[in-house]
Amino acid sequence: MTFPVLRHRLAALFLVLLCISLLLTPTAQAIEDPAIQAAAVYLGDPVTGMPLYQKNAEDRRYPASTTKIMTALIVLENVQDLDQKVTVLPEDFNDVPADGSKAGFVPGEEVPVIDLLYGLMLPSGNEAANTLARFVGGSVPEFVEKMNRRATDLGCTDTHFVNPHGLHDDNHYTTAHDLFRITQEAMKNETFATVVNTAQKNLSVTNKVAEHPNGKNLYLLTTNHLILSRNSPVFYGYAKGVKTGHTSQAGYCLVAAAERKKAKLISVMLGTERPKGEVYPVSFAETKRLFMWAYDNYASKTLIEEGAEIEQVPIRLSAQTDSLMLVAGEELQATIPKDLTLDDFEKTLSIKQDILAPVAKGDKLGTLTLSRDGVTYGTVNLLALSDVSMSEVLYYAYLLENFFSTPLFRVLLVVLILFFALYIALYVIRIRHQRQRRRQMMRSKYSRMEQYDREQHHKDK
Repeated sequence: MTFPVLRHRLAALFLVLLCISLLLTPTAQAIEDPAIQAAAVYLGDPVTGMPLYQKNAEDRRYPASTTKIMTALIVLENVQDLDQKVTVLPEDFNDVPADGSKAGFVPGEEVPVIDLLYGLMLPSGNEAANTLARFVGGSVPEFVEKMNRRATDLGCTDTHFVNPHGLHDDNHYTTAHDLFRITQEAMKNETFATVVNTAQKNLSVTNKVAEHPNGKNLYLLTTNHLILSRNSPVFYGYAKGVKTGHTSQAGYCLVAAAERKKAKLISVMLGTERPKGEVYPVSFAETKRLFMWAYDNYASKTLIEEGAEIEQVPIRLSAQTDSLMLVAGEELQATIPKDLTLDDFEKTLSIKQDILAPVAKGDKLGTLTLSRDGVTYGTVNLLALSDVSMSEVLYYAYLLENFFSTPLFRVLLVVLILFFALYIALYVIRIRHQRQRRRQMMRSKYSRMEQYDREQHHKDK
């Protein structure tokens, strides 16, 4: 076998082995698209706000009764005493159609705010929305102004409310992403989270109990079938409720929350359908499927432990050490693809320049941010691991060193040089002046001596 032939065969063998090694090398697997059947979808981690799935999430859509999420949030942010009673007025029914959803309150009924909230969120009572809006805002229009201002505060980019219940208006709209932002904030409120995760509720007895069906206090059922009955095919054991909505223009809408092994999710699904002959709109089955897809492919992971050592940095003005360890000030947890680890993230350090002693344990000296593919997953503070004392000798040397590099020192140096130059110039002028005076005195002396000699010579004659 000639050498050129052997060389070509070895090269071919090398290429084959290289291809095999690349095939065997583990890589991040692409996550299959769940292809959700809805006009607009946003699934995200409420802790970090990170999206796990999006579909037309920024498109303007009608929210229908998912509007009431914002209504409840405004009420809870403005009412301290939820047992305070509010009187339901006839005007609260003015824009509520006969076939619109109602909780069952009647005019003149005195109802605690908390019961109005249950009536708002479980059976989607439109009259409850108007009663609460009038009570909190002074009037429904003023309450709606509060809703729009709060939407702006929460970073909503394409949301505008016209009413507190979500009955159709062409100028009443939002996006799946904006509705996620609103729900994300609302779920931080424990009362809200409790109310929306309630499947059924007996309300308190009121002054109008005799006018209720069967003369009893109201008994409410949620419209959210993810949590209503374990016998339902769309029931989802990890669901934490939230809100349904429907109008002919909006389609069937569902905002839902879930939690599994501490991993929290919020799903927004707008514009789904109910197939002919089906009991449930597809929003329930699709939301359940989306949650299952997310938990199959994503996991809540602790990327950085609180107290984890992050970076060793130099420190000056201490005699005991010239370096300091920075540690994570808090835990960083995020919902990420299951096959990713900390090494798969880009780490951006932002650390204070020129760290000087003294430093106390726990002092914040910087931050660490984790990101991937342009998405930021979180930031932790970087804290000093230990106390570092200051050396007075090094401190005064530092002050002296800094003084010589300050603009003030430069100015003083220039002034000193100018002063010295002026002194030398004046000294030279003075010396010259003294020399001139000596010469003049010597000339005057010689002149007098010559005059004396002439006078003596004249006398001798």
